[in-house]
Amino acid sequence: MNDTRTRVLFLCTGNTARSQLAEALLRHHAPERFEAHSAGLEHAQVRPETIAVLEEAGISTDGLRSKGVDEYLGSMHFQWLVTVCSDAEENCPRIWPGVSHREHWPIDDPALVKGVGRLDAFRAARDDIDARIREWVARVGV
Repeated sequence: MNDTRTRVLFLCTGNTARSQLAEALLRHHAPERFEAHSAGLEHAQVRPETIAVLEEAGISTDGLRSKGVDEYLGSMHFQWLVTVCSDAEENCPRIWPGVSHREHWPIDDPALVKGVGRLDAFRAARDDIDARIREWVARVGV
């Protein structure tokens, strides 16, 4: 059986928070319609706050790991490329093989918040991305 789901790549600088949130949320909301992936221009470890705010919302974190663009570039084709930070929008390859749709969702980086409000910043990013995912899924109508 062929997988006819639309492939989506969420791209950010480090693939530790915003793009991970987007990947998990799209998998949660429309797994039958979309194959969600995420990557970073650079990559590190997924931030523990990312995992925490997904789990507190009942969103699966299975399989989430930080990946670099090199893991996908030239080896997997995507119909959609969505950048979730300005750095990725400015510095990712302008031409991505196979991508027919590209969007930029400017999301504030919750990792820049220090101290007491840090977890709340991750929650705000999660909620912002969740609203964008829901609107996007309804709009693209794949």
